[in-house]
Amino acid sequence: MSSIGSCLTHLHPNPYFNPIFTQCKDLTYESNFMRLHSQRTSTMVGYLVQSSRLFGQLTSDLVSGLDPKPTQDLLNFLPQPVWIVATVNGGLVLCTPGKHRDDSFYICKPTTQQWEVVPSPNPRFWTAKISMLVLGSNPLWFKIVRLSDSRDDTIDLELDLDSEYSNEEDNFNVFSNEKSWHCEIFDSKSWEWRQSDDLKLTHNDYFECNQDVSACGGLHWLMFNDKQDKYTKYTMLSFDGDKEEWAMTSLPDSLRGNDHCDQIAPVSREGKLGLIHLRQETMMLDVWILNYEKIWIKKHTINLKSLHEKVPLPHSRIHSFYGADTLFMVDVGSVSFYNFRTRKLNRIRVGGWIKSAYFIQTDSEPVKLKPEI
Repeated sequence: MSSIGSCLTHLHPNPYFNPIFTQCKDLTYESNFMRLHSQRTSTMVGYLVQSSRLFGQLTSDLVSGLDPKPTQDLLNFLPQPVWIVATVNGGLVLCTPGKHRDDSFYICKPTTQQWEVVPSPNPRFWTAKISMLVLGSNPLWFKIVRLSDSRDDTIDLELDLDSEYSNEEDNFNVFSNEKSWHCEIFDSKSWEWRQSDDLKLTHNDYFECNQDVSACGGLHWLMFNDKQDKYTKYTMLSFDGDKEEWAMTSLPDSLRGNDHCDQIAPVSREGKLGLIHLRQETMMLDVWILNYEKIWIKKHTINLKSLHEKVPLPHSRIHSFYGADTLFMVDVGSVSFYNFRTRKLNRIRVGGWIKSAYFIQTDSEPVKLKPEI
């Protein structure tokens, strides 16, 4: 009997009294379990990789550690070519036909080819960051969060004398170090956008060049402040999807003073918010997990020297964890799955210049995307 089957036959009805419950839970994140589960349940699991080909043509291909060849043009059932902006648990994909202020969005489920049009947010604002998270599955409940840089308001102020943003407020922002980000939230329950309170940061706070992470009912971005001392340069910005509140979390002491030579990135790790830190000098990867007490715990350290000999780092950048034992990496025109326990590397060529990659795991059951209002 497999270790998974052995665990399942000895489980106590109440998981909190199971001495092996944690072991069984961890096994569900192993790549072997993911492969068996996908085969037995017809679950699609992998990454939606978006690339730009000849003449600017966009393609959205599915790459998986289960199949050596990508599934091409997974979103070709939509009315027009789209940019992917987010994916979430349950296999939903948020995308847009363009990157203009007045563009609408599509929410879709690729396995069932269902899609709905999400109305355009405030056309006055330029989208800087946008993401989504699922808060309920039955019925489906999701939220989309859009951040817009308030500095773009000055362009519209010259053309709109009746603007809600007064000259007094604008002048205050010019002479202070405070920087406001307009926050709009789309709630699938009402199927409409509403403006939330502005996010207040400083002019020295920058979003790091990586995708946000959805974990533990929230959205998370790695931030960098170039004016802080070396121990507080990096922080984690989080949005609570239920409370609709923002919070900053410090990084582990050993990470906060790091320079830009090392790779630091937020990841989703076994359903929790995590961090990876690749030390370039030693090719050692530290993996951190944020526990329920908001304390960073170092999960383990992975030796990537053998991987570096096959795929030079950071030429191939670590993107995320595909499973508990497998890293997913992105290069210019290829992606790689690396099982650091077996040291097996699976490299897949993707035509064109890779723009983004989003993890997706979904079944083939129809879902009601838009409620009856």
